[in-house]
Amino acid sequence: MQAGKPILYSYFRSSCSWRVRIALALKGIDYETVPINLIKDGGQQLAIIEYLEETRPTPRLLPQDPKKRASVRMISDLIAGGIQPLQNLSVLKQVREEMQLTWAQNAITSGFNALEQILQSTAGIYCVGDEVTMADLCLVPQVANAERFKVDLTPYPTISSINKRLLVLEAFQVSHPCRQPDTPTELRA
Repeated sequence: MQAGKPILYSYFRSSCSWRVRIALALKGIDYETVPINLIKDGGQQLAIIEYLEETRPTPRLLPQDPKKRASVRMISDLIAGGIQPLQNLSVLKQVREEMQLTWAQNAITSGFNALEQILQSTAGIYCVGDEVTMADLCLVPQVANAERFKVDLTPYPTISSINKRLLVLEAFQVSHPCRQPDTPTELRA
């Protein structure tokens, strides 16, 4: 390990880890990945994007404008706190196996119904205006989860178009779960 080089304890498919990997890539921060297994022993989670924003403010992930900053936090909270946890493995384990797919689809659809309405008033090229923000870091992993759980994205044109624009950006490509050191061979790109 290189002195001063940050370590990211990451699970390849974790939405939380993915958001942090995007932030690190956007900010050009070289880091070491230490794979952890979220399925084994209950796993671990990280809350670091706000810390990165405060300690390494460029490029900005939170707009300077207070109203836009509030919109970014609202969208981020909706996704990271209101949608994503409901289709996490720890929650799905509480649901009968034959109902897990339906449960996850309902949780995502309910959240995406609200998110699509919000984005129709906040979006530019990305979730809030024309700069990549913390909200976009939350969106891409959640859309991937929606696809994994076979959610029909047709009713969500704003979510879908923003996601497509984000996925072509290098930071989103290098941070993708299929390109992580702990990605199983059969899921690698």
